[in-house]
Amino acid sequence: MCGIIGVFNRKDHSKLVSQGLVILKNRGKDSSNSINVSDGTIGHCLHSVVGNISQPIKAKGIISANCEIYNWKELSEKHNIDAKNDAELLLKLLDKFDTEKVLSLLDGVYAFAYINNNILTLARDIIGEKPLWFSHSDGLAFASEKKALESLGYLDIQELNPRKIIRYDIKQDKSQFIERRFFSIAPEHKDKKKIKQDVKELIFRSIIKRIPDMRFGILLSGGVDSSLLAKVCKDLKKDFICYTAALEGHEDAPDLVYAKKLAKELGLKLKIKTLKLSQIPSYLKKVIPLIEDSNVVKAGVGLTFYAACEAAKEDNIKVIFSGLGSEEIFGGYQRHKESSNINKECVSGLLKMYERDLYRDDVITMFHNIELRLPYLDLDLVKYSLKIPSKLKIKDDMGKFILREVAEDLGLSQEFAWRKKKAAQYGSRFHKALEKLSHKEGFKLKSDYLRQFYPTHNLKLGALISGGKDSLYAAYVMQKQNYELGCFITIKSSNPDSFMYHTPNVHLAELQAKAAGIPIIVQDSKGEKELELKDLEKAIKAAKDRYKIEGIITGALYSSYQRDRIEKICDKLSLKIFSPLWHINQETYMHELIDNNFEFWIIKVAADGLSKEWLGHKITKDDIAKLAALKKKVGLNEAGEGGEYETLVISCPLFKKKIKVNSSSINMENSYTGELIVKSASLI
Repeated sequence: MCGIIGVFNRKDHSKLVSQGLVILKNRGKDSSNSINVSDGTIGHCLHSVVGNISQPIKAKGIISANCEIYNWKELSEKHNIDAKNDAELLLKLLDKFDTEKVLSLLDGVYAFAYINNNILTLARDIIGEKPLWFSHSDGLAFASEKKALESLGYLDIQELNPRKIIRYDIKQDKSQFIERRFFSIAPEHKDKKKIKQDVKELIFRSIIKRIPDMRFGILLSGGVDSSLLAKVCKDLKKDFICYTAALEGHEDAPDLVYAKKLAKELGLKLKIKTLKLSQIPSYLKKVIPLIEDSNVVKAGVGLTFYAACEAAKEDNIKVIFSGLGSEEIFGGYQRHKESSNINKECVSGLLKMYERDLYRDDVITMFHNIELRLPYLDLDLVKYSLKIPSKLKIKDDMGKFILREVAEDLGLSQEFAWRKKKAAQYGSRFHKALEKLSHKEGFKLKSDYLRQFYPTHNLKLGALISGGKDSLYAAYVMQKQNYELGCFITIKSSNPDSFMYHTPNVHLAELQAKAAGIPIIVQDSKGEKELELKDLEKAIKAAKDRYKIEGIITGALYSSYQRDRIEKICDKLSLKIFSPLWHINQETYMHELIDNNFEFWIIKVAADGLSKEWLGHKITKDDIAKLAALKKKVGLNEAGEGGEYETLVISCPLFKKKIKVNSSSINMENSYTGELIVKSASLI
């Protein structure tokens, strides 16, 4: 697509925009322009697919847009607007109607800046396919990529939450955030035959509207998602080339094997890009700064994606399709299988896609001057998918069941329609490359090896901690992935039966923060149901304002009650949310804690099979075996997720010092319900 940038209320705004356009040049090589406005400048670099019309464009207002509006011709006719392309149509709609109404009319993806009467409006599509970052620290600045704002010296940079619109008063230097409604879980459809027919039609429509009037590419892994895209495009007799990437010397790389088979079966044009192990470090030097993230998963997927796009660029491909999004709308991940409400889990995943997947894939494709199109994230298809019954999404432990049946009905052979999911970094064998190189360079962890390619941290996060094992281990997992822990956040609830918060010995969280050398925000709460969420919001907002955090870490394992409420608060405050332990195997998790040198005590018991002897007791591998046996005997959750017990972390890799309990007492209500109360503790 394109790149957009703007700077306001800075004396050097024109110069800064010119510098930023240089950083964004790979997003659009067809033209690069800027316009000076009152107290600011906006710029644009063009990647032309629909009409080579330079931006910014001026009518009543001024727009700089990174957009692909699929229904722009219909909207032009309906509203009697003379427009040469989708960006000009968007400008004239914004001149005519209020922003919320315009966004409700659009079928497509976009990020834009619109100025009229000294009001700047910033918005992006609701899922967040098209990126937009901003900083309101010295005037206001925005850009398609974070690195562009970093290059201009901005520090407090945030990714615009797709569920927010910014309305900035240029003269007053004040911003207002307008909330947008996201997808909701609709009443489920009942008729399976009709559902299958509807899904077929929606997939066809989604693909057809995205096919350009030129040769395009498809990223092909041989899984059901990309294979179905290729099959439909082949049946439509369109001109396209498939691209697959893998580690050289691994002819058994699953994606390579299946892509070759599908290409032979359907008669597809397939280009394969392989990288030698010795080439990987030079690619990581490009990929990791490009995606601005040294997360192991993102790096592995990014390598695969980058190599395939590099091959597409050699063929002068300007548009490429990916199967991304199918997992989230049809239930393809393990967390969907383990969820009690699959469609609710789908919505939760869609909320996070802009941080987890979409920015990475956008900057990689645009670096190669290629526009990425994602048929499975079509608005109509997403809305409809949330009406599909859970039993049609996952059946007999097979995810995306309904999609697989549809694919088979459309002529995709069983081998591809029912192939089990294989993540890109595994399907390409690039994860093997990262393992070998990490070991060769003497690094214990892949994340440590990758940090050298992006020495700054990823995002700065606040960790919700209670003093127990789950919250601190979640913070540790994110730190291992090179995320910076900006602060701890603790709620002191006076209600021992709070639905939201761990309460036993929560006062020790401040001592744990001191042990870790990490600042902490402590918020008191009466623990009244639902009202206690306002206290949490107050604490998280304080953390954002004081420590400039960009996201929140939660130690949620299975509690949707907690995670859903934290998600809503984070979305409201434009913060990202990370729940790295979500639906982790409980027994495996307990062993991970011990293996990673977490020393923790049980400080409260409330379950048959647990007794006074467990209190103040350091948990060992033998204890995990006992808890697993109790699970079989009485149904106890071995990780204590059902409230069977609470824990206190005494020592862990986050701490520079260890907690010593100087004095304590035990209060038992009955033989299996009681609490260890820590009266005095210190650091050693």
